[in-house]
Amino acid sequence: MADPEEPQNDIASVEEEEPETTTTAHHLTPPPGLTPDEFADLVPCVTEFHTYRVKKGKQCSSLLAQKIQAPRAAVWSIVRRFDKPQTYKHFIKSCSVKEGFSLAVGRTRDVTVISGLPAETSTERLDILDDERFVTGFTIIGGEHRLRNYRSVTSLHALPAAHEGDEWTVVLESYMVDVPEDNSEEDTRLFADTVVKLNLQKLASVAVGVASGGGACTSGSGSGGVCGGESSLYFLGWFA
Repeated sequence: MADPEEPQNDIASVEEEEPETTTTAHHLTPPPGLTPDEFADLVPCVTEFHTYRVKKGKQCSSLLAQKIQAPRAAVWSIVRRFDKPQTYKHFIKSCSVKEGFSLAVGRTRDVTVISGLPAETSTERLDILDDERFVTGFTIIGGEHRLRNYRSVTSLHALPAAHEGDEWTVVLESYMVDVPEDNSEEDTRLFADTVVKLNLQKLASVAVGVASGGGACTSGSGSGGVCGGESSLYFLGWFA
């Protein structure tokens, strides 16, 4: 007679088995907004900085792009400020850092999110800040939110001038994040993509202002597309 405990042990072993992991293939397909020729020059950077190992069905990842009619230095002056994400990131009410803060890898920031989102606070760690290669990235390491194990990398690239005298910058932003148990991979990616797109659109607006001498906006919320973005997030059931 078979041991009645054996099936339970088998089930337990299956449950404990680690999910299969796979490497993202963001380098194979240009993200919306870039032509194949524009993307071809960026593939080495995508391979180096925007590639992740994700657990199938448990995590998701995406790569987004934004072209900005402003010099790379002007855009970088905004993006590199880990202590001031509210300058261009929607939904951030405030950001605080510890006394004696410096822009160095390993430093953290505490972000407060505007009301209405499925989050209240987020503690984030600076993972990379390369002023020579124009690359930065962070990981969410704590707080009250649903974006578990969220990791993001942003890189800036000078785009050959489309017109005489123009300077353009391509911003690439990628991320990986856990899929919540009550959400699908598709909905999680759509939610995160919507937030990133809104942030990149605002970054473009702020950077153009900086490049023209207008200075950077510092408010965490803003108009122009935010309401539309919130509507999308409501449909996904991410709002409380």
